[in-house]
Amino acid sequence: MIFKFERIEIVSRKEFEMIDITPKLDDLVSRSGVHEGIVLATTGHTSSSLLVTEGVECLERDIPEHLERIAPKNPPDGSYGWYHNRYLDFDGRLGYNAGDHLKSILGGIQCFFPIDQGQIVFGGRQRVYFVEYDGPLARTVFLQVIGQ
Repeated sequence: MIFKFERIEIVSRKEFEMIDITPKLDDLVSRSGVHEGIVLATTGHTSSSLLVTEGVECLERDIPEHLERIAPKNPPDGSYGWYHNRYLDFDGRLGYNAGDHLKSILGGIQCFFPIDQGQIVFGGRQRVYFVEYDGPLARTVFLQVIGQ
């Protein structure tokens, strides 16, 4: 049985950005020597996501706009606001990014795929995106290959 673990750094350049990390998963599986197994990816951050979707430019534009409508960074005037956007007395920090955390919950923090004959089994046009909601920042994604 082979277990291969790797941390990769993703550097976002924008506040809200979708970064295709599919080649990084392919590379790790290729280097691992696993022919049959699974590959997992998990973001180590609570204001980012890993999304699996078609790798087309129109969706790369639609997804951020849709998530911003559902969980805006700043709630509209006259709304109740976000409870998180305040002084956090339990750790002395200022919470300002509740909308970003909510987007992360909607998007999810991990994904996994089967490996068959040394290749990741993707459906159709599937791509794996690291999605930054609170950038620009340097972030860590954990990758794990398990198999034989």
